[in-house]
Formats: sequence, C-alpha cells, structure tokens
Amino acid sequence: MGVEQQEDGRDLAFLREVKRDLTTAREECVRRGLLHTCKWLSELLVCVRDVQLEEPLPHCPPLQEVLGEELDHYNLAKSYFDLKEYDRCSYFTKHCTTALGRFLHLYSSYLSGEKKKNDDIVDALVANEQHKGVYLKVLHTELSKMYNLSSSPTRDDEGGDNNSSSSSGGGMDAWLLWVYGVVLKRLDLTQQAVEVLSEAVHLEPLHWGAWLELAALITDREMLGTLKLPDHWMRRLFLAHTYLELQLNDEALEIYTSLQNAGLHHSTYIMAQVAITHHNQRDVDQAVTIFKELEAVDPFRLDNLDTYSNLLYVKEMRVELSHLAHRIVQVDKYRVETCCVIGNYYSLRSQHEKAVQYFQRALRLNPHYLAAWTLMGHEYMEMKNTNAAIQCYRQAIEVNRRDYRAWYGLGQTYEILKLPAYCLYYFKQAQKLRPNDSRMLVALGESYEKLEKTEEAKKLAKLYSRLTEADRAAVLYERYLQETEEVGPNEDRGQAYHFLANHCLQKNVFDLAYEYAQKCTLFHETREAAKTMLREIANRRQHSDQNPQDDCGSVLVNRVRPRPLGNDRTNNSRLPPLSLTYTP
Repeated sequence: MGVEQQEDGRDLAFLREVKRDLTTAREECVRRGLLHTCKWLSELLVCVRDVQLEEPLPHCPPLQEVLGEELDHYNLAKSYFDLKEYDRCSYFTKHCTTALGRFLHLYSSYLSGEKKKNDDIVDALVANEQHKGVYLKVLHTELSKMYNLSSSPTRDDEGGDNNSSSSSGGGMDAWLLWVYGVVLKRLDLTQQAVEVLSEAVHLEPLHWGAWLELAALITDREMLGTLKLPDHWMRRLFLAHTYLELQLNDEALEIYTSLQNAGLHHSTYIMAQVAITHHNQRDVDQAVTIFKELEAVDPFRLDNLDTYSNLLYVKEMRVELSHLAHRIVQVDKYRVETCCVIGNYYSLRSQHEKAVQYFQRALRLNPHYLAAWTLMGHEYMEMKNTNAAIQCYRQAIEVNRRDYRAWYGLGQTYEILKLPAYCLYYFKQAQKLRPNDSRMLVALGESYEKLEKTEEAKKLAKLYSRLTEADRAAVLYERYLQETEEVGPNEDRGQAYHFLANHCLQKNVFDLAYEYAQKCTLFHETREAAKTMLREIANRRQHSDQNPQDDCGSVLVNRVRPRPLGNDRTNNSRLPPLSLTYTP
C-alpha cells in the first residue's frame, strides 16, 4: 500500500492511526490515574489535532458497562486516588473483582508504600540502601498468584495483541501486568520483569509507562535485539528512547527525524529528545537552539530543563542560566527540575554548599532522580569531599547503571585518591558506555600508563587514530615507542612510526616527519608507504618554509589531560543573587 501524503510531506495514513490510537489510550489512562502517561499522550494528540479521520473518533466502553455494580466503589476510590489518599483508595477497592478495580487497588497500594518509604528518608545519601519494603513483598505475593493463575503463554509472535481490553488468560490485563513488572523491577528480579513488561506492551502498546519501565532494564544493544516487540508505531518511539539511553545517538536521531518528517514535528517531547541527542553528541549550540525553540512553544514546560541548565552551565551562559532559574522558580519551586537548575546556578557561582542543598532537596522529592545524584557528586568533588562524592556516584549507578558520568566521576575520584587500579575499572565502564568519547579514552590511557600496561595503551592509540583524535593518538604512540624501545623491531612499532610520520607531515614539521619515515623503512609492512612519504616530504620542502617551532613537538611530549565532565567550575560573582526560600 502506498504512503498517503499531503503537499507538506506528512504521512496521513500514519497520522490517522496515531490519532485513533491516542484517543482511546488517553481515556484508558485517565480511568487508571496514570497522569504522566496521560500527559504524554495528550501532548502527542495535540500534534495531530488537524488530521481528519474518515470515521468518528473511537471511544472506550462506558464505565457502567465495564464495572457494573462496582461503579460507585470505583468512583469513590478514584476520588481518593486523585487526592493522593492512597491508603483509602486501596481500602475501598480491596474487594473489587473487575480488572479496573483490581488495578486501582494494587497500584494505590504500591504508591502508598513508595510514599511512606520516601517520607522516612532522613539522609539522602543512604536513601537507596534501605530495605526494599514489606509492601513490595506483599504485592509480589498477590500479583504472582494472579499471574500464575492466568497461565498465559508468553507471546512469541511479532505482532502481539493490540486490543487494550485483552488480558493474559483472562487473569491479568496489560495494566495489571505493568504493575507486576514494576514490582519485579523494584525487587531486582530483572529477567522476570523484562518478560512481564514485554507481555504488557504486547497487550497494550500505547501504555508509554510500560515501555519506559522496559527500557530501563535494557543493558546493551544485544539485549535490545533479543526482545520480541509488538509491530506497532509506538515501537519506534521506544527504540529511539532506548537508543538514546544506550548512547546510540545517531540511531536515535534518525528515528526522531523520521517521525518529525512524518508529521510529528510539533511534538515538544520529540523536540526535547532531539535536543538531548545533540547534547549527548556534544553539539552544544544546536541543543541550546532547540531548547530555546521549546521555550517559545511552551514557556511553562519544565520537563528536561535540568538538561538545558547543564548546557548553559557548560557554555558558561551566566545570564541565561540566571534568567532560567528565576523563571522556573516562579512556575513551580517544588519540581525536581527546578531544584536542579538552581543547583547548577549556585554551582556556577562557586557556591557549592548551596548547590548541594538544592540537589538534596531534589532527592527528597524523588530519591530516584539520577541527575541530582551525579551533579551532587560533582559538587562534593569541588569541595574535596571524596567520600561523599563516591557515595553520590554509587547511588547514581544504583538508579541507572548506564550513567557514564557516574562511572567517570568514580574514576576521577579514585584518581585523586591515587588508586590507579580502581580508576582503570571505572574508566573502563564509562568508556563502554561512551566508546567514541575522547575524554574516556584519555582517562583510560593515563590509567594504563600508571599501571605500565603498554599493550593496552597501544590499542587506545589505534582507536584514537580511527576517531580522528590525531594529537592524542600521537601522544600515546610516542609513549608506546619509548616504553618498548628495548623490545626490538616489531610491526606494531612500524605502524606507530608510520602514524607519527604522517602526523608530523600534516603539521609541516618536516625534520621530524623525515626521521619517523626513515624508521618506517626498517619494517616490511610500512616500507613502501615510507618511501612514498619520503618523496612527498622532499617535494613539500621545496614549496614551503620549514617551521621548526611548530606545535607538533609539544604535542608529543605534553600530556593531554581529560577535561572534567562537569567542566571547570568558574567563579562568577557578577551573577545577580537569587532570593529563594524553601519550606519543607
């Protein structure tokens, strides 16, 4: 079937499908109190508001038909749920037998337990070290019984069942499976959680919350490839989100760009994701530009402003960061993003104690808020409190093991403590997550050198040369040659000489290039290339004045230090003071 498009290039068939799906899914989320997914669906729905359907908008079955005699209990419990009186909601739904009633009972029980656990937190640094909670074990017992009774085979087909009213063997529908998956995830039963959440998205592909929980469990690209996912347009959004989490930024950007071209270019969610992609690619200017566009479209949107404040911090855009902090504190001072922005604001003023105070406030609002753990670790590093920094970075890894900044931060902390073996381990973990980031490679190279692991340093040099990090590669190749001088001739030394000869030739340092090219002729593998290079050196000497003070020599003898991920903490006394009060 051909793609139906308008003159502006939009894919009308795709947009009509999106509009039909979002309409019913939003109503299902409203009935269950899934506010964040409801907001997310509503924002997408606005993007297709002008798309005309050929049939009336679909609707969910009436509540009277779904609930029967439980309708009054549901309405009462839902009113308590909306007011965050979760214990009352759980109490008045404990005898419900419908899927909707059971969902409200179990989900409110989970939220009640989470709220009480968070309220009991005294010290943010030990928040995640507390016991898992009796409420999780009780919920796990009840949900596992329901799941086993349903005895539904795991869906092996690629398409799955996209009917939101479907349930697993008549026992658990997609929404109950999601609650079960969340409980399993919180109990660290990862494999079971992946299986249950995969089944949930097959039954209801439009529940974005289930996709997000599943994405958080994906450790690498190989694991992602093993999942059997429903053949639904939401799958593309899930893949893009997961690629972004795995630092596969090019793949994520490709999907988001295709969705924008198909007609979702007004989606603020996709715009923000594209900005984060550019942020990960260290294309700071482009990311800042997109966030400014987002601000113009939705000036009261607080989502992802923590990332925006990081970009302003990196660019040292002091005035813009000050204005951002003043603006969003007027919108909602009790959002985690607000606390993070203010923390970055105080950090840029070198008021690190105050910055820590606001990151701690963010964690009191949400102990699983990753950005606050990592940034608080950076602040403790600035305050030379290495023990607290290590705790923060470890907590960040507990929240999300894919946070390369936390791994890198741990490596830097142990570097300060002069423990190179620990540094090497943590820098390796960071480099696995960011394989093409030169900062990770430089840190690894330094650790290898301190531990006198010359072979590994040589491999890094080769990787640098492939990543066009020529100056850094030159440093490592030169060190490798110095440290293996007593070994005698080998082809690896020949390759090192060849790289350095070519590097110095590009820098117009002809004497040094000639010296390295002559040494290349001693090795069979590089002999012919060396002869060609010697002729080129002779020709270029005739047409160019030699500059013996060129910077190539300094490149080979000076260490290249990795720049901290948080960038230099610059004192900024010119920033206007920000008057902020906080009431616990």
